[in-house]
Amino acid sequence: MGNENAARWSERIAFAGFDWAGDHHDVVVVDVGGTVVEDFRIDDSAAGWQQLRKRLSAYADLAVAVETRSGVVVERLLEAGYAVFPVNPMAAKRYRERKAPSGHKTDRVDAWSMADALRTDGHAWRALRPDDPLTVELRVLCRDEVALIGQRTALVHQLQAALREYYPVALRAFEDWTMRSSWAFVERFPTPAALIQSGKRRWEKFLHTQKLYRPETYAERLRLFATAEEFCGSVALIQAKSLLATGLAIQLRTLQDHLDRYRARIEELFARHPDHDLFGSLPGVGPKLGPRLLSELGDDRGRFDSAEGLQCYVGTAPVTHQSGKMRTARFRRGCNPRLRHAVHLWAGQSLRVCAWAQVYYEKKRSEGKSYACALRCLAQRWLKILWKMWQTRTRYDAERHHRNQVRHGGWVLALRPVKS
Repeated sequence: MGNENAARWSERIAFAGFDWAGDHHDVVVVDVGGTVVEDFRIDDSAAGWQQLRKRLSAYADLAVAVETRSGVVVERLLEAGYAVFPVNPMAAKRYRERKAPSGHKTDRVDAWSMADALRTDGHAWRALRPDDPLTVELRVLCRDEVALIGQRTALVHQLQAALREYYPVALRAFEDWTMRSSWAFVERFPTPAALIQSGKRRWEKFLHTQKLYRPETYAERLRLFATAEEFCGSVALIQAKSLLATGLAIQLRTLQDHLDRYRARIEELFARHPDHDLFGSLPGVGPKLGPRLLSELGDDRGRFDSAEGLQCYVGTAPVTHQSGKMRTARFRRGCNPRLRHAVHLWAGQSLRVCAWAQVYYEKKRSEGKSYACALRCLAQRWLKILWKMWQTRTRYDAERHHRNQVRHGGWVLALRPVKS
């Protein structure tokens, strides 16, 4: 794609910079000589986007630089038929400093600097290719699901904080407060007094209804319920905090209902996706991480020329700084944070089901690396495998990977025999 872009670059007559905001967008267009030929602002509305198309209709095959690679702005630019070139925020800042070394910053300067950068350097950039609608929907659903899980975590922490003040027995009786049964307990017995007054028969009925009758926890919970009023808050505190706790429990139940619907839709789309078998074959991904990895990576096979490009995009590859005899490496922060998080979780899960991954992780730990660093190193190796699978559209084959290790003298074999 890069060579195709370079070959066509001399044919382009105009280059646009698009600085987007919540309610308006600034657009600057320069010609091949760098002269500003268009400079205007549009509202983020149907009329505003119609104005954009009208103003830019005179420029055929227009290239547009924008400081993002996803979202509704990018989708509308692609729908309008423009060649969209995403600019890294850090690179955009440097281009602006080149145009305004004094530190002057406005939306117009941002748009102008990106337009001129596209004119001078864009021949080496890669234009965005729109993903198919199935991948786009899956990506949006996965991102929203993660956001909702974050909201659930926040609500759980608030609920635990409230219970700690007036109802400590509840916290001791239930360990996992992401479970529906824990929230149902607060709704059914909102105060220590309500729990005591209900009596043992209703406690037992509740535990059986919620399928919490395991022998190792059943008797202990009943014992704790009987001591509910021995250590709790004052009457005034209980009356106030019980209202908060009940409200939070209801919110959590409603939010979980939405999450269940998200999960069902994600699983449905993932099963229909052409790359389902490829990503589903990765050791440890499970039903949640597979869709996240697939949707964030997309379906444009020409996006990364090598595994190193994917590793940098994910953030597992370090940033090297070399000057003279000095050479340092630091953590890469310019990456796709959602994909980095998914890959980090995947690397951790692979330790439980993949022998060579466990051996590699232990080797890194023995070298003195932290848990996070060792997982990042493992993720770096997994991404090399994933990139090749992605390019060739093949499933992961553990036996084939083992044979390759044997053929190339893999270090894993010297440490521990690979389990079948």
